[in-house]
Amino acid sequence: MMMKLPFIILTLLQMHGITQIKEQTLIEAACSNTPNFDLCVATLRDFPLSATADVAGLGLILVDAVNSKAEAAMSAVEELRRRRDPGMREALDQCWISYKAVIAADVPEAVAALTKGVPKFAESGMSDAAWEAEICEGSFGNTAAAAATPLSGVNKEVHDLAEVAVGVIRILL
Repeated sequence: MMMKLPFIILTLLQMHGITQIKEQTLIEAACSNTPNFDLCVATLRDFPLSATADVAGLGLILVDAVNSKAEAAMSAVEELRRRRDPGMREALDQCWISYKAVIAADVPEAVAALTKGVPKFAESGMSDAAWEAEICEGSFGNTAAAAATPLSGVNKEVHDLAEVAVGVIRILL
């Protein structure tokens, strides 16, 4: 019995190592198709479910991450609407509309498409999410604060993450 225990432990460690290598290989392979490899890998590794996900599952994880960032953007917009001068009201209203579209339409479209095995619609939803972040950023172009856009950071996060999601989803096309 004592001789079998080290063998069993060694076997379990090897199996765990193989699973970990498989996980890293799929994540890295999928992320190599994106415009931001490091963001992709970091985002996927933050989600425990990525260890057992297929490419569609990785896409769903990224879509969920886009949704989280878009919700953070909406919160930032709402906070700025309460605190900023009236000159920014129009730009903030446009950002609210943009991020509402991401949360209410683009993300649900991508989730449904990935779940049903129709990745072209998921790609479309995430491309639109990236575009909505650009629209928000551009809405400040006509204000006096254009050089110091208060949502530049969150807009970039949503845009870049949505582009990463598009790259992974395209593997399924």
